[in-house]
Amino acid sequence: MDMSVTEAQSDMRQGYHSGAAGILASALAWFTAAGVAALTSPQKGILALLIGGMLIHPVGVLICKLLGSRGTHTKGNPFGLLAGASTFWLIFCLPIAYFLSTHEPHLFFPAMLLIIGGRYLVFATIYGMRLYWGLGLMLAGAGFAMACLNASTLVSALVGAVLESVFALACLVQHRRWVLPNNPFTATRLD
Repeated sequence: MDMSVTEAQSDMRQGYHSGAAGILASALAWFTAAGVAALTSPQKGILALLIGGMLIHPVGVLICKLLGSRGTHTKGNPFGLLAGASTFWLIFCLPIAYFLSTHEPHLFFPAMLLIIGGRYLVFATIYGMRLYWGLGLMLAGAGFAMACLNASTLVSALVGAVLESVFALACLVQHRRWVLPNNPFTATRLD
């Protein structure tokens, strides 16, 4: 099935609730990591984010279904492949962030903010939403700022959690404004 860019983006928005469910699942992983870092150690907080990160997609799909979306895209949607490729890029970056944390544990979360911020920039194309430019640039900027300020692991993790929570809510608002039920190709605006 050949899809136009607009149709493919609309299908991704319909299938994944404009990505809001994934952002929310990611925010939950960041909040969990912050809590673990605060209650135990920075190293255990790092492990919590790595484990939580592996659960983002399944938790995001569950949230999608609870919100009334499919939690998947139409077979043949080329942006499904782009999302997968960006996931591999993220996974390939994890060893760098982890290696950095073995020398400077407080830099793991800023590095992850930069990496995840970069991945969200791809989502601007996948979903056809400028919101992802804002999210990606805010996370990357926060990562850079946290590194420059030598922020604690707790502060850096909380910054990631709060930013993703705010953008998850903004994405939910945009999704509800754009997408009409039972019409997978109604949302075509790039806002």
